[in-house]
Amino acid sequence: MTLTVGIVGKPSSGKTTFLNATCLTNAKVSEIPFTTIEPNKGVTYIKTDCVCKELNVSDNAKNSFCIDGFRFIPINLLDVAGLVPDAHKGKGLGNKFLNDLSIADALLHIVDITGALDKSGKMVSIGENDPYEDILFLENEIDLWFKEIIEREDWKRFTKGILSEKKKIVDALHERLSGIKINKKEIILALKNSKLETKNPLAWTAQDILMFSKKLRKISKPIIIIANKIDKEISEKNLNDLKSKYSGPIFPCSALAEQVLRKYHEDKVIEYLPGSTDFKILNQQKLSSKEFETLKKIKDKILRPYQGTGIQKVLNFATFDVSNQICVYPVSDINTYSDNKNNVLPDAFLVEKGTILRDFVRDKIHSDLAKNFIFGIDARTKKRLGENYELKHNDIIKIVTNK
Repeated sequence: MTLTVGIVGKPSSGKTTFLNATCLTNAKVSEIPFTTIEPNKGVTYIKTDCVCKELNVSDNAKNSFCIDGFRFIPINLLDVAGLVPDAHKGKGLGNKFLNDLSIADALLHIVDITGALDKSGKMVSIGENDPYEDILFLENEIDLWFKEIIEREDWKRFTKGILSEKKKIVDALHERLSGIKINKKEIILALKNSKLETKNPLAWTAQDILMFSKKLRKISKPIIIIANKIDKEISEKNLNDLKSKYSGPIFPCSALAEQVLRKYHEDKVIEYLPGSTDFKILNQQKLSSKEFETLKKIKDKILRPYQGTGIQKVLNFATFDVSNQICVYPVSDINTYSDNKNNVLPDAFLVEKGTILRDFVRDKIHSDLAKNFIFGIDARTKKRLGENYELKHNDIIKIVTNK
């Protein structure tokens, strides 16, 4: 399955602009809260060094694309309705919002770093709202959503059922939570982190359940903070204040700047590669003096001081650092690194670190090949690889089957 990253935040914080910038979609943007009702979906790309540079070959990318030695591999983005306090109780579009998040592997929290939106996403004076409070309330809402799913029937009746049917707590919780893309490994880790792995579930208190919900949310739906609208006058001060309160990584970002750059690139006015710290003007005649000044401000106030717009950095971080993905290139010919149609390095797949070769074949290539799997071959070393070989980042692999 393709990695899915959810875009979350309160209304009007810039979630849809972020989606439009990264996917060049045209989802509706407005300062009116709850402009997004149905989730907006898009495909964007993470950026990684392509192995074509190391091998000194020209590739023919098919399921991804390669520019200047960088491989861009698709992931899914999901922009859901804005979240407001008490969403887990159904306030705003709360329940719908939370249910839409079920398929996400990680969450990007778009925070208006200018502090110009109240808790419901309505405009207030710049600096009036504390961005740190936005982080606290959103994490709390998702934690409480987890808790409600876990407790959706009477907890005592649920736990008595576990004991009478001689089920393991991990299996019972997995049945209840699998609908929001949570696996047993994550449940086991959350139980351990909550110090509940040996405690009788009948004796769990409400505080125990909330603690478990928090730990499970952090493991299964990790949240990455994006300080959006970083180019505004108050933004740098607010960012520094936020860093003093929040210990996790924070990515300064301007979704609007990224959207402008990509649009001008698409129109062949500039040459811009996502994640770059600069761009090249190709046709200045197509730019009005105001547009030229806008591009200059983007370069001087965003690209240079923050080493990019922040968009590509956070997508890569969500993929490689948070979701623990690695890149694997399957080929048919280990000498030319090509498929059976002579396309060089045609496919690049993202898989979770720790994936073994047989599972990769089954999930990413074809289930029939997995059934007829004999061995793999490392295209670099020409060594034979068994079915339990643990894949490494940038592996180039030939699959050998009995068909």
